[in-house]
Amino acid sequence: MRITKFGHACVRIEADGRVLVLDPGVFTDASALDGADAVLITHEHADHVHPDHLRGGDAPIWTIAAVERRLREEAPEVAERVTVVGPGDRLEVAGVSVEVVGEKHAVIHPDYDRFDNSGYLLEAGGRSLYHPGDSLTVPPRAVDVLCAPVSAPWLKVSEAVDFVREVAAPTALAIHDRVYSDIGLDMVAAHMANLLPDGVGFERRQPGEDL
Repeated sequence: MRITKFGHACVRIEADGRVLVLDPGVFTDASALDGADAVLITHEHADHVHPDHLRGGDAPIWTIAAVERRLREEAPEVAERVTVVGPGDRLEVAGVSVEVVGEKHAVIHPDYDRFDNSGYLLEAGGRSLYHPGDSLTVPPRAVDVLCAPVSAPWLKVSEAVDFVREVAAPTALAIHDRVYSDIGLDMVAAHMANLLPDGVGFERRQPGEDL
């Protein structure tokens, strides 16, 4: 499994010659979707799904009902390629085993309505990866790589650290990282280095860099 970090929350997975892209949003360069065989989208926010990017290809899309509704309104030609999934579903997508995990976005503020959100647990080539979208929902079993949100209106550093600790993946790859400046991201990395236990590593990558 080749894992490439793209802008903000987008991660590209290559396994057995096929390409699966997660959450190509407005902060992600459209090139993340080049040659994509399939797309997974966690929720409807623009930093996770950008209809113009999806118009540029013909890859099938798996996502939750809220995203399908948005695409049906804004890009009906894209919505025709969508398969709606729900929590607990198990799929085979572009040669990768996928389990749909969780159903709610983290709380931004109690006065806002809650959004739906489902993460994805992927397994291919003897390696597993979990992308939670905008949530701190813990996967149902151990994973090798956690895509760990590090900056968001719904997240503080202590919560980010505790999430990485609880999942306890050998590698946590920083995602959801366009909200902070480089100084803020350096501070997050320093807290992770200070507070994570042995055996749990934290990695940052620039867009287009492999893990």
